[in-house]
Amino acid sequence: MTMEPLRSSSAPSRHVGSWSAIRVWWYPVGLCLVALAVIPLIGPDWISFYFYLMFWVVMAAAFNIIYGFTGYLPFGYVAFYGVGSYVTAIATVKLGVPVPVSVLLGGAVGVMVSLLFAPTLRLQGIYFAIVNLSLSMALMIVVSNLPEAWAGGSIGLSLAAVYKPTHSYYLMLVLLVASLWIANRVATSRLGIALRCIREDPEGAEVLGVDVVRSRLKAWMLAALLPSLAGGIDAWHTAIIDPQSAFDYLITVRTVVYAMFGGLGTVAGPMLGSISMYLLDDLIWSSFPRLNLLILGILVVTLVLFFPRGFLGTLLRRYPTLRRWIS
Repeated sequence: MTMEPLRSSSAPSRHVGSWSAIRVWWYPVGLCLVALAVIPLIGPDWISFYFYLMFWVVMAAAFNIIYGFTGYLPFGYVAFYGVGSYVTAIATVKLGVPVPVSVLLGGAVGVMVSLLFAPTLRLQGIYFAIVNLSLSMALMIVVSNLPEAWAGGSIGLSLAAVYKPTHSYYLMLVLLVASLWIANRVATSRLGIALRCIREDPEGAEVLGVDVVRSRLKAWMLAALLPSLAGGIDAWHTAIIDPQSAFDYLITVRTVVYAMFGGLGTVAGPMLGSISMYLLDDLIWSSFPRLNLLILGILVVTLVLFFPRGFLGTLLRRYPTLRRWIS
């Protein structure tokens, strides 16, 4: 008796569910995107706030591709953000490349770095996480020791000459749309099915005909591309970068917490989680500036204890029929 390779026989039912989810979720999402597009026209006061709202949605959506669908937890995820921001800054300031092109270069270099890190995908669990964190630390040291004439040393680089917050805001909006589209395509495609099989049982998935190495690598490259682009756009928006801020591990921590709050393994979960946690974090910071980290830590502990799969993930586990309406 031979095992048949994984086929798309379940695709029709899967696509029925995905289209139902699209009808429920993407109309409201479309309205929200239109509202975000109008924000700069109202005034400059809210540009930074909503810029970082979009930024964290992008980061959470990208992180969900590698962890939510495959189960690989990259503790050094900030490395891609840092690479994208530095490549963008160097290309813009030192080479005179237009910023949008520099951002694309940052994304391309981020993907190249992911290919250099790809051999670590042979590891699993905590071993992969620790090695990934170590490589991220090594990368920060390399960037810090680049020639000061190019990378600015410990002081970093200034992009004040090209500072245009409205332009960077709209570029982040474009990246947000692209991120949600990519996340939805992954979730509803054959690749998404393969990644879920790999997450549950890599050996079993290989027996069923899933190309584990290639599917895992595709997810890893996509998960590296988006934060690299986001890092480049953020460097343009803040107009200054340095090694400590570009490779700040709190970026990884916040990405993980924001994505987990909504629920990993779905498109809507990280999006809702990042929006909710960002607004909550801002509220706590403005109301209790000295107790911000303490209250946030208590919320994270509560989340892990009572909602280990995130809010949306717990809801889907309790009411499986809702999965038809949630992509």
